[in-house]
Parts: sequence; structure tokens; C-alpha cells
Amino acid sequence: MKYSLRSSFSRLVLALFALVFLLTIVGRIVTVTGAWAYCTGLPVCTPSDPIGYLKLVHLVLVGIASILMALVLRKAWREQRDQNLLLPLTTVTAVLFFGQAFVGAIQVARNFPLHLVVLHTLSAVALWISLGMLVFASGVLGMDREAGPHLDFRQRVRDFFTLSKPLIVALLLVTTFAGLVAGGKAWPSVSLAFWTLLGGALAAAGSSALNQYIDRELDKNMQRTAKRPLADQRLTAAEGLSYGLALCLISYYVMAGFVNLLAALLSLTGIFYYVIFYSVLLKKATVQNIVIGGGAGAIPPMVGWAAATGHLGLAAWILFAIVFMWTPPHFWALAIVRLKDYEKAGVPMMPVVHGEEKTRRHILVYTIELIVVTLLLPLFNLAGSVYLVSALVLGGFLLYAAWRVFTIGGNKVAWTMYRWSSMYLAFIFLAIVVDALV
Repeated sequence: MKYSLRSSFSRLVLALFALVFLLTIVGRIVTVTGAWAYCTGLPVCTPSDPIGYLKLVHLVLVGIASILMALVLRKAWREQRDQNLLLPLTTVTAVLFFGQAFVGAIQVARNFPLHLVVLHTLSAVALWISLGMLVFASGVLGMDREAGPHLDFRQRVRDFFTLSKPLIVALLLVTTFAGLVAGGKAWPSVSLAFWTLLGGALAAAGSSALNQYIDRELDKNMQRTAKRPLADQRLTAAEGLSYGLALCLISYYVMAGFVNLLAALLSLTGIFYYVIFYSVLLKKATVQNIVIGGGAGAIPPMVGWAAATGHLGLAAWILFAIVFMWTPPHFWALAIVRLKDYEKAGVPMMPVVHGEEKTRRHILVYTIELIVVTLLLPLFNLAGSVYLVSALVLGGFLLYAAWRVFTIGGNKVAWTMYRWSSMYLAFIFLAIVVDALV
């Protein structure tokens, strides 16, 4: 590999590196001298003492570096969209840069809470690592390229939206909001609800995009997923990876900056659980992939609870258990319908490995266990009569659907179970919201 600055992209990246280096030095001087206290206001400030001009210079450099970072990012997405290293690296560098600036500003406004101070420091370290790697990679891999044929903007927006799995995101946000309301025993403030749901949506959408990046070759073999943007190559693999990483990183900054540390850490745990533990390690390794992997989707209500209270109580863990127990019968019903797809793709789902009959029996057993778990809330006096009646009625409908899957079999009743279970989860968490407010 030979390093070169022949491309305009690599030269632009090197200029960015030099400017950020200067910005870091000036920023350190501002911190050591306390100059930040003598120049207040954003995005510019008025110095109250000569030393305050250091803070003003720092803010000006931040503005210039931000413009240059935006130009590098734009150039990467226009010219390097097929580069599996350069595009994700540029995107992550940009998020870290703006994330560090965001945390730097918000920690001052909030009198330097420890978790934001640590996040600011870690962001700085990660930024320098990624920026150094970008300088090297752009010199080795970066070449001047044509921007390529005109891309349909509307189609690309639709593809990125699809990459986010919006229906799954919406369902997860229902459970997040329920945890938020149940934890606070009241309507949350507009700002808390907005930032919690925004952070949750970004985390879920980013995780979904990364999941599809990991499964892009597998998805080509399944009728249900063959037309996904990455599998169908409407978006490049580099774009899918970059999009997913960006959303996941931004979600953490949103949660840490506007919600609280526990909610941010739980959301981050959900991302790692789904992307690494489930998508990379479990999905093609064991028939228990859905059972164990269900923990990823069960974390959002805990995020909502933590956002409202700053801690986790018994009720939050029961909400986790409800989603955890709901996941296997829901996805096993889908696996029965899409048996040939999973078989062709080599995914060891329950009906592929053990057959449809055993899967139908497991669906019934897990549905019964799910209904029992939902009754723990009123049993421990953590929910009232509204929830109890709703849980019994909704559980009866779901049990009826599972019984039909067990006794009748076939794709039609399995599909009904799949659809009913989706509505079941949404309605039982809606019942939790209503019960908490009554």
C-alpha cells in the first residue's frame, strides 16, 4: 500500500486533520486558563476580559472546522459511496466531531456532570483515532471519482427509510413510551418524551440498518427480504454500514445529553445485544436464536422506565420479561410461514431444525408462559384493574390464536398468529399506559 495525497479527498482530509489539531490545542488552553468563563454565549460570545478572546478564537475555529468537516462528509457520500472503509470511517468521524462539540457545549450548560465529562473525553480520544485512520486510509484508498450518475433522491429517501424498519421501530417506541409513563405514573414532559423517543428511534433504526448490512447476502436468498435496499443493491454496503453506525452513535449522544446516563447505557446495551450478540453470533448458530435474541427487543421499555425514574424497579424487569416471552411465539409463527425461505438461507429457525409440529407446540407453551408473566404486574400490586382486565382479554385472544396454530396447523393460522401477536404487544402496552394514568 502506497500513501499519496494525489486525490482532492485525501488533501481535504489532511487539511481537516491539521485544523482539528489546532482546535484541540486552543481548546486545551481555554480549559486550563479558565478562559471559557470570560466569554459567554453561543455560537459566538462577547469577551468580558482579554483572556476571553481565547474562547472566542476557539469558537471561530469550531465553526471553520465544522464547515470543513461537512465538506469532507459531503464529498465522501458523493464520491466514495462504494468504499467499504472510507465512507463509514468518514461518517463516524463526522458524528464523533459534532458529538464532541455538542457534549462540550452541553456539559458547560449543566455544570460539568461526570458522565458528560467522561463522554467528552472518550469522544475526543475516539475522534483522534478515527481521524488518524481516515488520514491514512484516504491517502491509500482515496481517489478522485466522478460523483456518478444522478441518483433519484426520493427513491434513496425511501430506501434509507426502509433500511430503518419503520414498523418495528414504531412497535418498539410504543413499549418505550409505556415504560416512560408507567415509571413516572403520569404523562412525561414533552421534552423528556421527545428526546427519549427520538433517541430510541435512532437506536432501533440504526440497529436495523446494521442488521441488514450483516445479513445482506443472506437476505438475497429469501423471498421476504430479497428486495431490501442492500440485498437488492439499491444502496451500497458502505452506505448501509455508514447509515447504521451514524444513527447508533447519534442515539447515544441524544440519550446521554438530554435524558440520563442509565437510559443511554441501556439503549447502547440494546444495540450491542441486537447487532453483535444476535445478528453476528446467534442468528445462524443456534435454534435458540430467537429465544436468546429476544432480549434485544425487550430493552426499550426499560429505557423508558429509566428515562422517567433514573433507576430500574421490579415493574421494569417485568416489562422486559413480557417482551422477552412474546418474541419466540411471534417469530416462530412467521418462521412457519416462511419455512422454505429460512431453509434456503440456512437459518436454523425452530421449524427448520425440529419441524413444524414441535414449533406449533412451543408456540402454545410460550404463549401460556407469556400470559402468566403479564399477570405478574397485578399480582405484585404494580398495576390496577384496567390493566388486569386488558391482560386477561388480550391474553385470551392470543391464546385462542396459539391454540389454533397448535391444533390446526398450516400457514394461514400461523400468519394470523403472527399478526395478532403484533397487535397484542401494542395493545397490552397501551393498557399499561392507560392503567398508569387512571
